[in-house]
Amino acid sequence: MRAARDGRVVVLVGASSGIGRATAHRLARRGDALVLSSRSRAVLDVVARECQDVAPPGWPGAYVLPTDVTDRDAVEVLLRRAVDRFGRVDAVMVSAAVVAYGRFVDVPADVFDRAQLVNLLGTANVARAALDLFTGGRGGHLVVVGSLLGRITTPWMSSYVAGKWGVHGLTRTLQQEMRREAGVHVSLVAPGSVDTPVYSQAGSYSGRVGRPPPPVVRPEAVARAVERVLEHPRPMVSVGAGNALMVTAFRLLPRLFDALVTPLMSVLGLSRDKVAPHSGNVWSPTPEGEAVHGRWGRQWLRLPLAAGVAVSGIAVVRALRRAA
Repeated sequence: MRAARDGRVVVLVGASSGIGRATAHRLARRGDALVLSSRSRAVLDVVARECQDVAPPGWPGAYVLPTDVTDRDAVEVLLRRAVDRFGRVDAVMVSAAVVAYGRFVDVPADVFDRAQLVNLLGTANVARAALDLFTGGRGGHLVVVGSLLGRITTPWMSSYVAGKWGVHGLTRTLQQEMRREAGVHVSLVAPGSVDTPVYSQAGSYSGRVGRPPPPVVRPEAVARAVERVLEHPRPMVSVGAGNALMVTAFRLLPRLFDALVTPLMSVLGLSRDKVAPHSGNVWSPTPEGEAVHGRWGRQWLRLPLAAGVAVSGIAVVRALRRAA
């Protein structure tokens, strides 16, 4: 067993790409002992070396253990091994998720079901194992990475939206149930569009490759939010400048929101890149595509954003005419 010294011991589930990988880098810089988990062993080894490169002297290190969140027994083993390695676990973050683009009727049933198994039931498996460890006076912090799409809906992403709505409901329920558990915190971090590889790795039955609609944040921004919520526990943190506006429109102006969301998603949420139907990384990982960032840097927003504004204006006029 290697001692964690003064830093935290944090288990990161989904650490090989995107938000999880960016969070690993940030917590390593702080000196936290890390347990890195995802389906991609080779990539996790790379992430562990990246963390070593940025960690301070005396860092207790990163322990790598590949885990599929759909395997409940494997998730329980992950937490036990983390305790065996470092003597305790102070926090668990789960960000593992998969996406399959396409209309609900076009996404194969088994692909849709697999997405729910990963996104919702996988999160539940991690939460159950973490809370079993934290309750009974031991304490700990569960951080669940949700999404803006756990609070609003959009076409062509039912496989993801359904799971994230479930994740948000589950997390809120856990917060209620853990109120009387001493030292136990449950937090939800809900980003909007994030420039990660999840879009290019996603399955697609829409004929096009998905992309993050603006405004887009970098995964490092979400990692900073995770670090802050570990330092100062809060029930929920939203990451993204446009999140509050979109949630407000979804709740208070549902007819207008529905009139706008499909044309905007077509322009901003689906790229021009054509693709044959495929399941992406829904069933198995694609290690060659895993990284911190995707290919959707802010420079791509200019033309699509202009087009989106035009489409939005047309849709607003039409909606107002129908309402008149």
